[in-house]
Amino acid sequence: MTAPLRLHPDRLFPPEPSVRGIARRLYALVADLPIVSPHGHTDPRWFADDEPFSNATELLLTPDHYLFRMLFSQGIALSDLGVPRADGRKADGDPRAFWRRFAANYHLFRGTPTRLWLDHTFETLFGLTERLDAGNADAQYDHISELLTRDEFRPRALYERFNLEVISTTDPAIDELEWHRMLRDSGWKGRVIPA
Repeated sequence: MTAPLRLHPDRLFPPEPSVRGIARRLYALVADLPIVSPHGHTDPRWFADDEPFSNATELLLTPDHYLFRMLFSQGIALSDLGVPRADGRKADGDPRAFWRRFAANYHLFRGTPTRLWLDHTFETLFGLTERLDAGNADAQYDHISELLTRDEFRPRALYERFNLEVISTTDPAIDELEWHRMLRDSGWKGRVIPA
């Protein structure tokens, strides 16, 4: 049986009631301010092209080194997760099969900040109400992938939806910053800067 997600609104606040009250008040003061993300783990090409993400694996698994490194540390080959090769070529295989492998091992993230972020993303962004596991992997993959076809899930729309003021991308030290130049020249008002 799949466990329901139960994201308590105070999940990141201290448990002691008086301190939690202070945290709630402080959060209320800043909750609606724009986000300045100095280390956004995003690819500048996403914003330059503004193309829809193909599927759940492409958006959530293969670009996130926190996910695939954790799974690799538990003996799962990067090639079994769809992680691109060192030369940048896409991994061979079915994105759905990669997602299934991820879902079957989702329990490995229990108690980690990554799991906290993923559960939040699944529930608040994609409306998923069951915790990801092997039994619901296909249904959740299909649900997320279908949403990603909608305009409101394109990279620039998500940037605006999340109320970002600026986001810094994750770029190699030798990157020529061509996608950043494309963004600058596109006329789009979003601020995406290299790290």
